[in-house]
Amino acid sequence: MADRKPENNGVSSQSSLPIPAFDPPKKPKRNMFALACSLLASMSSILLGYDIGVMSGAAIYIQDDFKISDVQVELLVGILNVYSLLGSAAAGRTSDWVGRRYTIVLAGAIFFAGALLMGFATNYAFLMVGRFVAGIGVGYALMIAPVYTAEVSPASSRGFLTSFPDFFINFGILLGYISNYAFSKLPKHLGWRFMLGIGAIPSAFLAVVVLAMPESPRWLVMQGRLGEAKRVLDKTSDSKEESQLRLADIKEAAGIPENYNGDIVLITTKCSHGEGVWRELLLYPTPAVRHILIATIGIHFFQQASGIDAVVLYSPRIFEKAGITKDTDKLLVTIAVGTTKTVFILVATFLLDKIGRRPLLLSSVVGMIVSLMLLGVGLTVIDHSDHKLTWAIALSLSMVLSYVAFFSIGMGPITWVYTSEIFPLKLRAQGCSMGVAVNRATSGLLSMTFISLYKAITIGGAFFLYTGIAMVAWVFFYTLLPETQGRTLEEMEQLFGTFFKWRSTMKEVKKKEAEAKGQIQIQMGSSGQS
Repeated sequence: MADRKPENNGVSSQSSLPIPAFDPPKKPKRNMFALACSLLASMSSILLGYDIGVMSGAAIYIQDDFKISDVQVELLVGILNVYSLLGSAAAGRTSDWVGRRYTIVLAGAIFFAGALLMGFATNYAFLMVGRFVAGIGVGYALMIAPVYTAEVSPASSRGFLTSFPDFFINFGILLGYISNYAFSKLPKHLGWRFMLGIGAIPSAFLAVVVLAMPESPRWLVMQGRLGEAKRVLDKTSDSKEESQLRLADIKEAAGIPENYNGDIVLITTKCSHGEGVWRELLLYPTPAVRHILIATIGIHFFQQASGIDAVVLYSPRIFEKAGITKDTDKLLVTIAVGTTKTVFILVATFLLDKIGRRPLLLSSVVGMIVSLMLLGVGLTVIDHSDHKLTWAIALSLSMVLSYVAFFSIGMGPITWVYTSEIFPLKLRAQGCSMGVAVNRATSGLLSMTFISLYKAITIGGAFFLYTGIAMVAWVFFYTLLPETQGRTLEEMEQLFGTFFKWRSTMKEVKKKEAEAKGQIQIQMGSSGQS
C-alpha cells in the first residue's frame, strides 16, 4: 500500500530520504556570461573616474596656463558633478525608453564629444563648455551601469558583479593619475590638453563594445518581449530553475499573468516607458518605497559628504600642505592613492557576497572615521609648526592612503550595489537616478568649496568636519539599512517599510522562510517513506 509505513528492521527510516535532503546545497559556479555583461556595462564608470583623477593634476597646469583664480579652479573641478545631475536625471527616462544598453552607448558618445572639446579648449569659457558636455555623459554612465548590472546578475553573485562600477571608477581615477604624470613632461600648454583629450579613447571603445551585450531582461519584460527576456535569463542565471523563478518574479512585478508563456505580450500599462513613476516615488509612495528612498538618498549623500572627492580631486594640494612641494612628486604620490583605491575595491568585490553589505559598510565607516581624525591631527600639527616634522608628514600621507582604502572596501562599492538592488522593478531606473543626483550634487558642493573651506577653517579643520559627518553616517547606516545579501531583487520590498524596526521585520521574514523550508523537508521525508 502506498500509504503504509515501512517496518523498522533495524535500519533508520531516514535512510530512505533522498540524499539532497541531507547535503547542503552546493554553491553555484560563477556565471561567466553574466560576468562578461557586467564587466562591459561597468566599464562606462571609467568615464567619471578618469575625469576625477585627471582633473586633480591637470588643474595645476590649467591654472598656470590660463592664469585663473582658486575660485575658478574650484568651479572648473567641481562643476562637472553639477552638470552630471542633468545627465543622471535624463538617463532614468532614457533607459526606460530606449533600453539600458543603448543608454550606455549614448553615455560613451556624449563623453567622447566632451573630452575632445576640453582637449581643444583655447580659453576658460571654452573649457567650461567641454565640462558641461562631459558632465552629461558622466551622469548617464553613473546611473545606468549599476542598474544594468543588477538586472542581469543572479542573486548568488549580485554583490560581486554590482561592485564592478565602483571598481571601474577607481580604475579610471588611477588611469587619470597616470595620465597626469605621463604628460606632465610636455610643454605646459600641451600637457593638460593631452591629459583631458585622451579621455575620448575609452569612451569611443565603450560605445562600440557595449553593442555586444544583450539587453536587460527586466527591461525586455517591461516591453512585453518575453521570449528575448527568457533567453537572456537562461544565460545569466545559475540554473534553469532560477531562470524560471526570475522570469516569474519579473512578470509579476510587470503585471503580466504568470501562466502567459508567449514570446510577445502587449503591455497596456503606462509603466513600460516610466510614466507614473515619479508619482509613486515622491507623491504617493508606499511605506516600503519611502524607506527605500530615504536609504538611497542617505547612503549617496554620506558617501560624498564624508569627503572622498575632496581627497581624490585635491590630493596634490593636500600633499603640498603636508610638505611635498615638487609637482612631479605630488603626482607620483597621487598614483599611490589611485593604486590603493583600486586594490581595495578588488578586495571588496570578493567580500560582498561572503560577508554581506552591512558588516562591510559599518566597518568601512569606522576605519574612515579614524583615518580622517588622524589626518586632521597630522595636517593641523604641520600647519602650526615652523619647521619640518617628519612624523606628522608620514602620519598625514599614511592616513590619506588608509582613508581611501577603508572607503574602497565598503562605502564606495556598497553605495552602488545597495541602491541598484533595493528598488522595485518599475521604480528602479528613476529611483537610482535620484540617488545619483544626490551623489553628484553633494560631490559638486564639496569639490567647489574645498579650497575656500580649508582657507576658512584650516585644512585640518576641514577633515575634522568630515570626521563628524562620517560619524553621523555610521549611525544612519546602523539604524536604517537592512541586510540585502542573497535576496532576489523582487524580494527587497519585504525588508523595507518599518524604518527603525526593520530588524523585527527581518526576523519575521527569516521565521517564515524557516517554516517553509521545514514543510518542504517534511514533504520530502514523507515522499521518501511512502
